[in-house]
Amino acid sequence: MAKRKRQKWFRSGVWWNKIRLNRKHKDRLFRYLFKDKKYLLDLYNALHGSNYTDPEELEVVTMEDVIFMKMKNDLSFMIDSRLSLYEHQSTWNPNMPLRGLSYFSQQYEGMLGMDDADVYGRTRIDLPTPEYIVFYNGSGMPEDQRILYLSDSFSMGRGSGCLECACKIININRGHNRELMDKCHRLWEYSEFVSEVETNIQRGMRREEAIQSAMNHCIERNILTDIFKSEKSEVLHMIFLTEYDEKKHLRHTFEEGREEGREEKLMEMIRKKHAKGKSPEVIAEELEEDLETVRGMLKR
Repeated sequence: MAKRKRQKWFRSGVWWNKIRLNRKHKDRLFRYLFKDKKYLLDLYNALHGSNYTDPEELEVVTMEDVIFMKMKNDLSFMIDSRLSLYEHQSTWNPNMPLRGLSYFSQQYEGMLGMDDADVYGRTRIDLPTPEYIVFYNGSGMPEDQRILYLSDSFSMGRGSGCLECACKIININRGHNRELMDKCHRLWEYSEFVSEVETNIQRGMRREEAIQSAMNHCIERNILTDIFKSEKSEVLHMIFLTEYDEKKHLRHTFEEGREEGREEKLMEMIRKKHAKGKSPEVIAEELEEDLETVRGMLKR
């Protein structure tokens, strides 16, 4: 059966492939917009009322993907004796504090290893103060801010047990936290773009069309023009890139391993038969393998 060609259509100077959208395109765009230390520092200043001006005072310590991309933090950095973790969420998740605990424990463990610190020693080890903030633009949160606690997950409820991790949720949907948006123009721009996309979808547009229309809308109003004009192709690729498929990766890895094992077993049989004085032609016939394959393995 012939494969169907992937459909395309033309919109505003760009050919769009009809491929599955990355469900986490909002998260990826958020990281993309704040990867520049200048904008990340502006966001930090807006949240804390500080006035740092040198982006180099901010040390990015974002962890790489681990455990098959199951634990990916958005933005992590150190400044002012704080270890800050900023994440973006577009779907509600009550387990954010648990993620934060896992993240900070790994970061502290790494810091102790780098400093060769002795946790059993008599000297107290100084640690940067952890701060966990999630920027949320999903539904179901009418208030501007909310705090989730790890102890809410404990069987005995909030405040019980000897561990705690607080996660501050900041609503960045259009119309929320206006004072913060006024202080951090980049965050406001991001909020406007995402809100415009969702508005277009509610009007009946396909998501691809909604995103393109929102980009044009923002360019006309000088919102994120530095990104959508000069880096448009990269942004489009980021938004539309099909998300990482863990099951597909595992299946592919398994199949590769199985094929490698089969090849090793075949080579072993060929060498044993050849050691008994059998010719490549006889071996190929007995094993029902291609003659060139047998000869190639004998040359290895």
